[in-house]
Amino acid sequence: MSDHDRTAAVSRETSETAIDLTLALDGDGESEVDTGIGFYDHMLESFAKHGLFDLTVRCDGDTHIDDHHTVEDVAICLGEAFEEALGGKRGIRRYADRQVPLDEAVASVVVDVAGRPYYDFSGEFSQEHVGGFTSVMADHFALSLAHNAGLTLHAAVETGDNAHHEVEALFKALARALDDATRIDERRSDTPSTKGEL
Repeated sequence: MSDHDRTAAVSRETSETAIDLTLALDGDGESEVDTGIGFYDHMLESFAKHGLFDLTVRCDGDTHIDDHHTVEDVAICLGEAFEEALGGKRGIRRYADRQVPLDEAVASVVVDVAGRPYYDFSGEFSQEHVGGFTSVMADHFALSLAHNAGLTLHAAVETGDNAHHEVEALFKALARALDDATRIDERRSDTPSTKGEL
């Protein structure tokens, strides 16, 4: 069983962004998100909804330059929040895989909440931008999340011809896989590793 309330609050301030983020793993999928990038807000709201995470994000970023710093730094904070909220990872399921379709697009995610950051991505996005969001930043979001949450994460956009659908399927697959992997297994009271820790 978990040994704490599985919530986190993370703040980060640099010359490029100022971020306040809260995360509750055992939530209802409620979110309040304002990053200054409409499509990114939509993706984070979708991530919270489909992962049943409660998430708040406030980001004041240098979007007059581009979306890179805002997307990356929010993902860093979200990864740190997962790491903090999971604590000693007692009782979690640890592994999960999800494949999610959105119309013609299909994305897949395989995750191990291992404490060992590793990331691999395959696929491509059919259009360069979705609104003010650069499509390849979806890949960079997942990379930054994995490295800061201590995830072994393999992600793919398997098929699609609409970048909105491809990116959204990826965010939903991330959400569903992380919900599964971080969920408490009532049969387990220890950390799911023969080492005794993750």
